[in-house]
This record gives sequence, C-alpha cells and structure tokens, in this order.
Amino acid sequence: MKRRDLMLALGAGGLASACGRTGDAGPAPARESITWNMVTTWPKNFPGLGTAAQHLADLITRMSDGELTVRVYGAGERVPALEVFDAVSRGAAQMGHGAAYYWKGKSPATPFFTAVPFGMTASEMQAWLHVGGGMELWRELYAEFDLVPFEAGDTGTQMGGWFREPVADLDGLRQLKVRMPGLGGEVLQALDVTTVNIPGSELFTSLQQGVIDAAEWVGPYNDLAFGFHKIARHYYYPGWHEPCGNLEAIVNKPAWSALPERLQTVVSTACMAAGRHMQAQMRANNQRALRSLVDEHAVTLHRFPDDILAALREATPGVLEELVAGDAFAGRVHGAYRDFAARARDWTALGEAAILELRP
Repeated sequence: MKRRDLMLALGAGGLASACGRTGDAGPAPARESITWNMVTTWPKNFPGLGTAAQHLADLITRMSDGELTVRVYGAGERVPALEVFDAVSRGAAQMGHGAAYYWKGKSPATPFFTAVPFGMTASEMQAWLHVGGGMELWRELYAEFDLVPFEAGDTGTQMGGWFREPVADLDGLRQLKVRMPGLGGEVLQALDVTTVNIPGSELFTSLQQGVIDAAEWVGPYNDLAFGFHKIARHYYYPGWHEPCGNLEAIVNKPAWSALPERLQTVVSTACMAAGRHMQAQMRANNQRALRSLVDEHAVTLHRFPDDILAALREATPGVLEELVAGDAFAGRVHGAYRDFAARARDWTALGEAAILELRP
C-alpha cells in the first residue's frame, strides 16, 4: 500500500472511531433518558425555598446532560404539602424536597435532621451530617420507608415569628395561638402555649383571618415575599427554635437503585452544590429584606422578653427527652446530636463567637 493510501485509511479509521463506529458494529447506543418528578412542601418557585428546589432540579438536569431530567411540582400541584414524604415513599414521585421535621409522625427522630431549639447552627449541622455520623443515622432511619435522604439547603438562623400584637411576657404568650412546627412547637406546648402546624401556603390567610395570632415562617427574605408585614407589624427575634433550618431532598429508594452509578453521583453532588447555593442566597438576601421591612414597611423589631427566652431554654431538654423516650433509635439520634453539638459549641465559641464580638 502506498504511503498516501495508508494515511487515508488510518484517517478514515480514526474518524469512524470518533463517530462511535468500530468496524461494522454500528453507532454506539444512545443513553436512555430518565424523567423524575419532584414534589415539594413549598409553593412553586417561592423565593428561597421553592427556588431552591427548582435550582436543584435544574442542576441535576444540566449536570447529567439531560440524561436525568427532574420536573418540579409545588405544594398542592400533585400532592398536598404535608404528604410529600408518603408520595415519594410509595413511588408516586421519585423525588421530594422539604424538611424532615414535618414527618415527626413517622418517627420522633426526624426533627433532629432539620432543627433543634437552642441547637446547632447551619455550619455545625453540616459538619455533623457529613463528617460526624449524622448522615449515616439519617439514611438508616429513612431506609425503613424506602427513602434515601440528602442535605439540600439551609435557611440559616431563622426569626422568631410575626405577631399581630406585642407580647409582654410568658403569660401573654400563653393567650395566643401560634403556628410553629417541629420541636419548637413542642417546647411551646410544654409551656401551655397553643400551637398549630399549618402549611406555608395557608399561613397568610390564617393570620389574616385570625385563625392564628402569630406565625413563624423562615426569615426576612422569605417573610417579605409572603407579605406577613401587611397583617402583622411585630417581628420577633432570636429564632431560638431553629438556629438552622436544614432542608432535605428525598429519593425513592427503588428509583435510586435503578440509576447507574454516574447518575447517583450527579444527584448527590447536585444536592451538595444546591445546598451551598441556598445558604449563600439566604445570607445575602436576609439583610436586604430586613432593611426593607423596617425602613420601607415600618415593621417593629422586638427581642423576645427575657422571661420567655429563659422559660423556653429551661423547657427544651425535658421536651427532647420525652420525645425520644420509648424509641431506641430516636434515643440514639438524640445522643449523637447532643454529643456532637457539645463538641461543636466549644469551637464555635472560641472561633466564630469571639471574632463576632470584636468586629467593628
């Protein structure tokens, strides 16, 4: 064969390989496209929470180059907000986005994976989940329900809530009906405060119509978008009940197991990336929204009275002990959370709290 003919033959062979051909084997098979439905506990595209779910879905779709497409449905579009867990567990949807403390009826251990009153901050919580053994406990718990959980965002420290009238003391708080889910609601109940758990989509109307006297949601960014300032002028801090607000993405276990390993990696990596993005978004927007609430909408900021905070703090340990009593697994989670929080608190005080006190 002449040199010119040899080079042409080699070039044709290289082109055939680049185009996915090997001899007469034909083109490489196209990858199968998979579509998942994600149901959420949030209104569709609601700032901070709903947008976090959509951002996660978009990340998965882009990172997989469309091989795994995730479609998002807001609360009530496919299932009610507080039925997301069951829908994903039974396979009616492949994925969900919400907060673990909504599912306390499934296990008393679930609230520890969202927020604990006077507990860990967002950075401490992430350390526990990803390095301190928390994720292993979370996955062990959810395996019973055919679910695989992922940390997928955090609101950071929240506000204490919106009140139609100022609260002077603990006796005054006991006269009110307060919307507060999770362990914070349990602590209020221990102090004889009436609490209810109402989905976010119903909060504004419930507060407006006087069904409730006060409502806790998230923080300035989300609360401004909801318009609570139009019907309640008194905004309380600190968010003792949720020093962090860890969000979850849950995946139906059979759907997860059916994914090839490369797509499992896409999902887990996207959850991590979406979580960091949400935390940054909340931090950046909360201060801007707070200034708007105070300066433009004449909202009055209040620190909870000292007697209320003292009573809440004193009641919390007993509520946690009662919560996990009689449930061995919940007791394990509580112990693991408590022990890691104690260790994390030392560094937070030495590192972060000390520098915060010194900043000009």
